Amino acid sequence: MKRIRTFLAMSLVCLTATVWALPAKAEGASYTATEDGVTVRMESDKESYRAGEEIHYTITLENARPYWDIVGAKISYTHTEGLEPVGEEPLQDTLESVLSGESTVITGTLKGNPELFPASGIGPAVGIAMGAAAAVAVIGIAVILGVKKKKKGTRAAALFLAALLCAGAFPAQTRAAEETVKLMPYLKVTYAGQSVTLRAVLELDMKQQLQVIEPQDRLTYQRITCHDPSIFRDFDGTYYIFGSFLTGGYTDDLYHWISIDASFQASFTQEVRDQIRAWNKDEKAGNWNDYLWAPDIVYNPVMEKYCMYLSANGDDWKSNIVMLTADAVDGPYSYGGSVVYGGFTQEDFNETDAPQVLGVDQIPERYVTNGIENHKWGDMWPNCIDPCVFYDDEGNLWMSYGSWSGGIFLLALDENTGLRDYQTTYETDLHSDAYFGKKIAGGAYVSGEASYIQKIGDYYYLFLSYGNLEAAGGYNVRVFRSQKPDGDYVDLLGNTPYYDDYVFNYNQSVGVRLFGGYTWRVFNNGQVAQGHNSAFVDEDGRAYMVFHTRTDNGTEGHYVKVHQLFQSREGWLLAAPYQTTGESLRKEGWTMAEVAGDYEVIFHELDIDYKNLETKTPKLITLKEDGTVTGAYEGTWSLEEGTSYLTLSVNGKEYSGVTLSMNVEFSTLETQVFTAVGLSDQVTVWGSRVVE
Repeated sequence: MKRIRTFLAMSLVCLTATVWALPAKAEGASYTATEDGVTVRMESDKESYRAGEEIHYTITLENARPYWDIVGAKISYTHTEGLEPVGEEPLQDTLESVLSGESTVITGTLKGNPELFPASGIGPAVGIAMGAAAAVAVIGIAVILGVKKKKKGTRAAALFLAALLCAGAFPAQTRAAEETVKLMPYLKVTYAGQSVTLRAVLELDMKQQLQVIEPQDRLTYQRITCHDPSIFRDFDGTYYIFGSFLTGGYTDDLYHWISIDASFQASFTQEVRDQIRAWNKDEKAGNWNDYLWAPDIVYNPVMEKYCMYLSANGDDWKSNIVMLTADAVDGPYSYGGSVVYGGFTQEDFNETDAPQVLGVDQIPERYVTNGIENHKWGDMWPNCIDPCVFYDDEGNLWMSYGSWSGGIFLLALDENTGLRDYQTTYETDLHSDAYFGKKIAGGAYVSGEASYIQKIGDYYYLFLSYGNLEAAGGYNVRVFRSQKPDGDYVDLLGNTPYYDDYVFNYNQSVGVRLFGGYTWRVFNNGQVAQGHNSAFVDEDGRAYMVFHTRTDNGTEGHYVKVHQLFQSREGWLLAAPYQTTGESLRKEGWTMAEVAGDYEVIFHELDIDYKNLETKTPKLITLKEDGTVTGAYEGTWSLEEGTSYLTLSVNGKEYSGVTLSMNVEFSTLETQVFTAVGLSDQVTVWGSRVVE
């Protein structure tokens, strides 16, 4: 009997210890996840509940994303079936706002449906206590039986069970699993002995905070509309642009423009209008200038004339590029002739200069096999639009032209006439044609138009616009380079701009993309579909690109912008992060201390959802004086002493670029910026030091 009393006493001590230990396990389950600077934490008041108890939980949303506010949210729930909200009010399913640096708490109370979670269900806490009591009862019975029957095995098993109770060797309670789910917190708890899950899905609407520019710091630009702008600097220093539909304007600072649309269009006589359109099939045109696209102007010193090269486009590929001359850059212009014709058939072959160039009377079979009548002209041959005329370093005159379909071609021009150089001949092969000239890019109906060639430094740079020109069309500028004006052109990764088979190339990594859709905090609307650019090098050696841009405001409105261009240490073009207002690279370079600070950075990643008007937005990093990078991206950075060359190494990739000081767009506020290109993926990145 003494042994029995001793055993029972030990069992009671173990049972008491187990029961008293249970409340310590009643802290709640929790789950935390972070995405893009926003952290969500979901917590319950307990981990196990008896049937009929209420489950109280909280969802804490912390917005630590710099300069971004949560302006609304849609919240949905997928709790385990049978867990129902307590009270008449439904669970919170919307959220108004959480400003950057602030947080909010969403609460909820659930209760199990008695039919699915009956009172007979036993939660783990109760189960342990009841199990312990049952074990004591079993032990007691076993002891009694053991005493009466003297069964050593049964007595040993009873003693082992008591030891297990004291050692706490029963299976542990299930903890909430942790895994990264984008703003989809969930908890696993037990209810009435059953494992249940609480889930929430938070779809956050976030809006970037605008950078407030005080009235005294604002800079207003005088914008004009000019699609496909081509720039020309006249002898008096005035800059002119001319675009499709014979629009135009002028400026003396590259950001205050004055339109000359009305006067320029009115300067064309009816005779000249008829001569320009003589080859066109343009019956669908509403106004006389509707099919006149993308003019380019050069001054020809031999002819002592301003020469305008103009796309006279038409239906069914019937297009040509005409040359006009004037004594003043803004006209009036006289008809000079046609440089190249497209879309001809046997019927009108002899109306072109093709017989003279080819030395034949009949249309060659290749223009029939891939011809107008069987709708295959574009399989091989260009649409004769988008001319770019330029002089090379040797004084030779060239014209690139063409677009989607057969590709971009290059012809040598005769400086004496401004028209085609009939002494230059071309082979007929995959990348050349005896009439159309040398192909330098595109083909196979792959997107690519608005070719522009400009010598900057040691290289001729070929600019092309990929994608469709509409706001949601993915329009973007790509750059290739060559040491010769007629190529071959390549990008940073060694890709050529040729396409011999069709691919969808809007977001493809071919050609250095200077930038895509983006939104700085000073913008009311993001900028998208930037393209059809021209470029020039000013008398002071600074290079610029001129282009039209649309916005993400839901319209097709557009206007002209000018960004300065720079070259990386490796000779690749970089666009300044903001519109030009006269900035320049500092000759003596910069120190690490001068450049260090907090920067907003935009990575112009190739994969962009242009169809939904996506724009890349800035994230915050810190360039520390010791050469480290912290924040949204981590790595290192450095400067080349005595220069403006900057190197940025983040996330395992190296970017090469330049740093300079320039005005934040729409303001006179000066700040440090950088622009760089990835040496392994040719993705461009912009940085702008934060201005408080």
